[in-house]
Amino acid sequence: MKIAIIGAGNMGGALARGLAQGSIIPTADIYVSNPSTPKLEALKAEYPDINITTDNREAATAADIVVLAVKPWKVVEVLDEIKPHMDYTHQAVASMVGGLGIAQLSEWLNKGDGVLPATYLIIPNTAIATMSSMTFIASARSTEAQDRFLVDIFNELGAAMLVDEGLIPAGTSLASCGIAYALRYIRAVMEGGVELGFRADDAKRVVMQTLRGAADILEVNDSHPEAEIDRVTTPGGLTIKGLNAMEAAGFTNSVIEGLRASTKR
Repeated sequence: MKIAIIGAGNMGGALARGLAQGSIIPTADIYVSNPSTPKLEALKAEYPDINITTDNREAATAADIVVLAVKPWKVVEVLDEIKPHMDYTHQAVASMVGGLGIAQLSEWLNKGDGVLPATYLIIPNTAIATMSSMTFIASARSTEAQDRFLVDIFNELGAAMLVDEGLIPAGTSLASCGIAYALRYIRAVMEGGVELGFRADDAKRVVMQTLRGAADILEVNDSHPEAEIDRVTTPGGLTIKGLNAMEAAGFTNSVIEGLRASTKR
């Protein structure tokens, strides 16, 4: 299976780098197109076997899966350019463009002959470049084999979940926006650590390892966060005092309100 990525910006470049580090698609079967060359040349320098071009049509016709990783206002222009050269009977189209639904994408893909390709919405986050993304995938007109293959690709780049399209906005909030929220928490702990006497870099190291440990505990034990919180909160202890102070300052409500806000268009 060959894959083409149209756009080498933040997400397109991150996807290309993640795929190149994986084992499912050989680097020589990855094609990346972009209107300007500096980002393409940077990819080629890192992964010499990757195929780069400034011609979207060249990339699209070479691939079994064509991934759109362009700005929203460029989607129609790009599709009008590549769709006359595509064969929908064996090529699938996947969009990483935020806010674009399958119905609208299908309308723009229509050549007027009633034939449409297997179509996907893919919502990863920027951790895809380090093979640790949480990716949501919604599909239309696809087979189980196609779905399984795409999920396998993105599982190798972190973790992937096939969901109904209606959950894509919530998934975007939880994982794509969510990575920024997690980083903001890390920053807050770093600032608190400095106030408590740690150097900033040491505080960052501490909170990063603490978050890894928290995630590992939940995964290994398959437990609810509150059960693990109970293990470290003793009556009258330091942890419960800190938790209560955070809740008094609106911690949980702030997180939920932030998630709600980021699902609004």
